[in-house]
Amino acid sequence: MVDVPALVEQAREGRPRAVARLISLVEGASPQLREVMAALAPLTGGAYVVGLTGSPGVGKSTSTSALVSAYRRQGRRVGVLAVDPSSPFSGGALLGDRVRMSEHASDPGVYIRSMATRGHLGGLAWAAPQAIRVLDAAGCDVILVETVGVGQSEVEIASQADTCVVLLAPGMGDGIQAAKAGILEIGDVYVVNKADRDGADATARELNHMLGLGESRAPGDWRPPIVKTVAARNEGTDELVEALEKHHAWMAERDALTGRRLRRAAHEVETIAVTALRERIGDLSGDRRLGALAERVLGGALDPYAAADELVAGLTAG
Repeated sequence: MVDVPALVEQAREGRPRAVARLISLVEGASPQLREVMAALAPLTGGAYVVGLTGSPGVGKSTSTSALVSAYRRQGRRVGVLAVDPSSPFSGGALLGDRVRMSEHASDPGVYIRSMATRGHLGGLAWAAPQAIRVLDAAGCDVILVETVGVGQSEVEIASQADTCVVLLAPGMGDGIQAAKAGILEIGDVYVVNKADRDGADATARELNHMLGLGESRAPGDWRPPIVKTVAARNEGTDELVEALEKHHAWMAERDALTGRRLRRAAHEVETIAVTALRERIGDLSGDRRLGALAERVLGGALDPYAAADELVAGLTAG
């Protein structure tokens, strides 16, 4: 058994081993997970969570590394959750993102953690919300969450971040994607990375056109800016940080930040509750109640929706 209060105290002191151990407890769904979350709850709420998402190859890891450098120059502690695809052999993370951020490995003001998706869809790992809580409680001022390379429908990061950054690159078909629903509708800030390539201006123009065709905005509403960067050369990073700070300030002025965090907490609670119910239903595979309901459905005495209602009622009553 782990001494959770001692581990949390060590994490608050910035000890990376303690932070790593807490996140490992989260990822492994430890029996002490509830104790960990209870200990962390009063210590969270101070970090600014920035999500970075986009198609594979747009430069998410390089952009994340550049942002880490920019925030460290401001003296801010930075946590990074880099969500990698799961290895088909070990189930662990393929550590490409962490390798590309190795320049920060020796900085005590930066904590980088790779997390495997483990089959979870949406671009994030299932344990990402709790891992964000760990980094928040450990005193990180900014938490950068880099998703696995995503497609149009994998937009879970929008529900986990205070500000969502969508990255694109010229010459990758993003111009066509700009006219479609999905990932390109969730951005608070858009970044055209690799802007030294041909087609960068055209990609920015098409994005700007897309935003103009979006929902009508009242005076004072946030209009996502488009920032051009060359992250590999650290060009445009200061402009990106400025855009992020403006969005953060805009949300704080209108209390939108609290609203977004409330929705995030509600989503987290709902996910945990649904997971618990799913586990209880999974335990019923050989249960007589499920078999009896199936027989009634097969015989036409009960429709499947009514049967599901009876099953849920029995589970919640029990």
